[in-house]
Amino acid sequence: MDDDKRRDEGMTQRRKVLGNEWVDKSIANRNAFNTDFQDLITRYAWGEIWTRPHFDHRTRRVLVIGTMVALGQWDEFRLHVRAALTEGGFSPDDIKEILLQQAIYCGVPAANHAVKEASAIVAELGLLKR
Repeated sequence: MDDDKRRDEGMTQRRKVLGNEWVDKSIANRNAFNTDFQDLITRYAWGEIWTRPHFDHRTRRVLVIGTMVALGQWDEFRLHVRAALTEGGFSPDDIKEILLQQAIYCGVPAANHAVKEASAIVAELGLLKR
């Protein structure tokens, strides 16, 4: 696949996973400093990895959310939790199960923070049950 095709496929995947609103906002915020990086992640993260046939999007979302907990990358964690809930067909219980799993493998402090972050998103989306 050439770079133009990879970029096009990547943009399609990026929109499918994160939603048009988020991607449109990212595109609108491009500038001379971040444009090359945005192009890189569109071509490779989205166009090369997310288009691979072995794992479906649900599995990839679980992997990304769990990895963001492990790395403590909270901006990306919030982005992918929100996208999983709004674009990916995930329920709050799905997110909760990922975080319970990560508590064992990443540690309770990381999972504790993840629960706090995810709870805020679930509440903001009106999905929090009492």
